[in-house]
Amino acid sequence: MTSSQSDSIILRPQKPVGIIGYGAYVPRYRLPASEVARIWTGGKGGLPVKEKAVPGLDEDVITMSIEAGRNALARARVDPQELRAVWIGSESHPYAVKPSSTIVAEAIGAGPHIQAGDWEFACKAGTEALTASLGMIGSGMARYALAIGADTAQGRPGDALEYTAGAGAAAYIVGPAEESLAEIEASYSFVTDTPDFWRRADAKYPEHGQRFTGEPAYFKHISKAAETMLAETGTRPEDYAFAVFHQPNAKFPQRVGKMLGFTDEQLKPGLLVPVIGNTYAAAALIGLTAALDQAKPGDRILLVSFGSGAGSDAFTLRVTDALEERRKLAPGTWDYINRRTEIDYATYARFRGKLTMK
Repeated sequence: MTSSQSDSIILRPQKPVGIIGYGAYVPRYRLPASEVARIWTGGKGGLPVKEKAVPGLDEDVITMSIEAGRNALARARVDPQELRAVWIGSESHPYAVKPSSTIVAEAIGAGPHIQAGDWEFACKAGTEALTASLGMIGSGMARYALAIGADTAQGRPGDALEYTAGAGAAAYIVGPAEESLAEIEASYSFVTDTPDFWRRADAKYPEHGQRFTGEPAYFKHISKAAETMLAETGTRPEDYAFAVFHQPNAKFPQRVGKMLGFTDEQLKPGLLVPVIGNTYAAAALIGLTAALDQAKPGDRILLVSFGSGAGSDAFTLRVTDALEERRKLAPGTWDYINRRTEIDYATYARFRGKLTMK
């Protein structure tokens, strides 16, 4: 690392690094927000999303990660045995003690000569794994690493979260820039101790600070991360084709984007929360998959995640000529979104284990 790099607060890899392959997965089941309102408010009140994705009885963070990981491998066109890390960020790992990553690594054909681990940082657990992959590949320790963000999402019955807490996964294989679909130019993280959202170890459902989750939590951290990244890279909003922000609801990412100077056209491709809900550790990363499905060579993308507790990770990416050919090698994000089966609240309650019998 040069002296100028070590003095900077943004992180740049020693060796050029990029996304070699990417993939998404969204469960087919959809619970309309109107159905939640029918049960809890008699159909009254504003609805924050149209509907949300719900995992089936046989789906969890592990199965969704496997599907997204296989799509990323298909686009990367690399042997899974060449991976040297499989990292999964999530708030809803199936086991309290037993990693999701080892199961996923074996299922996709990687390992056992591999670094595996599960990451936590609320909704930015997935971008934590991506940052670690950037460091591992950029330092020359490995050639390929797989970073995944996945969540089944959780919400207490009748709570505001139940309208928006969706499910999905996004996977990224990080490798040398010369093989990439999009080069990762830099990353930056901004964190503080802001208790806006939490779940104690033995609690089934998370708690949240109502409007406190917006300010000073979401807006402060995303704004600071984005503003710092723009300033440190000498770029402006108009330099980017797409901007993707964490999506707890439909309003927050649109509001913060406009505060930063981005247009609806830049925000819309990555804004998926109205149709699949907040996918937590996968939210920003799934938004990025949708943007990559549309991006053209030379396009720049700004990605900013947010995790309660609280912090944001920002990344700048530049799309390469390889994207247009290789994105055809796996299903697009909207292929999964359009493949939907609507369910009622009773089915949702059964799928999510909200009914308990003693």
